[in-house]
Amino acid sequence: MADGENSREELVYLARLCEAVGRYDQMLATMSSVAEMGQELTAEERNLLSVAVASITGNQRSALRKMSVFVKAEVEKGAAMAPKAKRFTHNLERDLTFTCQSVLDLVTKHGLPKCQTAHGKIFFHKLAGDCHRYLAEFIGGEERKTAVEGAMAEYAAASDQAEEELPPTHPHRLGLALNFSVFYHEILDNPRRAVVIARQAFDEAVKELDTLSEESYRDSTLIMQIMRDNIALWMDDAKLTEESLKTEQ
Repeated sequence: MADGENSREELVYLARLCEAVGRYDQMLATMSSVAEMGQELTAEERNLLSVAVASITGNQRSALRKMSVFVKAEVEKGAAMAPKAKRFTHNLERDLTFTCQSVLDLVTKHGLPKCQTAHGKIFFHKLAGDCHRYLAEFIGGEERKTAVEGAMAEYAAASDQAEEELPPTHPHRLGLALNFSVFYHEILDNPRRAVVIARQAFDEAVKELDTLSEESYRDSTLIMQIMRDNIALWMDDAKLTEESLKTEQ
């Protein structure tokens, strides 16, 4: 290690400090440096990377949604400053695009190639699927088609491996199923398939809940509660019946 370079241990410690004070951009940059080192990320390191990405993209997506509503209102009332608001929206889209593309590059060049464990592969496929999904939320044309296809491929790869390697109650398997179902509902506009994915994951997990530790039980049931709420909402909105769902089994 050259003089002035931080060790892996020092970078991970710095990432924890960044998380503690909400410096998520620096946290992501720090964990990207860790991922670019020679070894596969540990479970703790993957969690730190996940927190950084989720925090940054969560803020960026929230800002973009709020701005889109504001711009629509400005345009409808013929506001003179509406074009400026539109340009500001483009800046928000650019920022989110940069974050997602940076993470996708990290996954492709460093994350997946160094993975030896199923947990690592599932994590990075899911992370890539999420970033493709975030892009598909606002881009159009051929770029959206590419993002949709990318999300589908990554979620499918993660799901196949999760079903082979993780128990139905594992938070990572449940979280993956939750995100995959949201992708079907929000991006593909397919509530029926979304419900089937979420319900299958929920039902399989329910059967094995009594095997979990207290900590795992809390994490898993939290995700399952979100799934159950989504299932009820999606079925009601799309007027789905139990009979109509059988065609998706």
